Amino acid sequence: MPIRMLRSACSAVFSLALLTTPALAQKQTVIVYTAIENEQIADYMKALNKTLPSLDVKMLRLSTGDISARFMAEKDNMQAEVIWGVGATNILIFKSAGLLEPYAPKGLDKIQPLFRDKANPPSWVGIDIYMSAFCVNTEVAKKNNLPTPASWADLTKPVYKGQVVMPNPASSGTGYLSVASILQRMGEAEGWKYLDALDKNIAEYTKSGSKPCKDAAAGERAIGVSFEYVALEMKKKGSPVQMVLPKEGSGYEMEANALTKKGAKNPAAKQFLDWAASNEAMALYAKYFAAVAVAGMPVPEGLPKDISKVVYPNDFDWSAKSRDRILAEWQKRYAK
Repeated sequence: MPIRMLRSACSAVFSLALLTTPALAQKQTVIVYTAIENEQIADYMKALNKTLPSLDVKMLRLSTGDISARFMAEKDNMQAEVIWGVGATNILIFKSAGLLEPYAPKGLDKIQPLFRDKANPPSWVGIDIYMSAFCVNTEVAKKNNLPTPASWADLTKPVYKGQVVMPNPASSGTGYLSVASILQRMGEAEGWKYLDALDKNIAEYTKSGSKPCKDAAAGERAIGVSFEYVALEMKKKGSPVQMVLPKEGSGYEMEANALTKKGAKNPAAKQFLDWAASNEAMALYAKYFAAVAVAGMPVPEGLPKDISKVVYPNDFDWSAKSRDRILAEWQKRYAK
């Protein structure tokens, strides 16, 4: 081959390489909004990065109330492509507002009916359930001669005045599930009377659902109304914390995923959601929660094998439709 032709051929191959190599190596970006705890995110992302190294996940993590408010505020200039691990109550509100795109992730047939939107394809798919739990610092309780509370009713006893911390339901999904559960279980009239009595013992309403338990673990308060994962985590780290699941029934919420209207056009968003509903992801969720969307996963040590015996049933539709009204009433009564 003449040198000029050889140079031309080489130049053409080099130019083609410049055009194709970056495209092959280029990562696909997906924007994810989540309320999952930071420690769990770190664990989950290690697995995701190994399984799907081509995905570049841009993530915004805030508490349930804050991430939901952010997503709703951006509805006319949507940023999020995927909602990952946000309370099903909030996701039902997103669905009603027309912000979600129905999507059936791979492996949907393995998802238990409770953990998915009834529509086909579903607008959301659940991944795990978390429950309200009391974190009791045994050392602080002993120092102050406090009995260990066994029930929601116990928390209103005068002996606990100034010793209880609870999340604000406006910013915390854990806070809202506890309030919604009390109102569903007792009926609204009696439920608000109970919350009035409880308020007399509350030292602080925190922004996040995990902080009450972390405050109790640090010895700042005797009792934190939080959720079971944090109680177990604090205990594992050596804090003098006892987890109590209230005998009337723990409120519960489901962490769920959804594809947004913006994400509908991004194949990477669907890839992420496929992974987030996979057996690999479910096995990771099961390290932290007693119930996940795929049956047969092992239950973490220290949690009940059958949560149906310890939770009070949650009517998610009622919780979603009543949320604004309940939060307005709560703010009027207890915001300080």
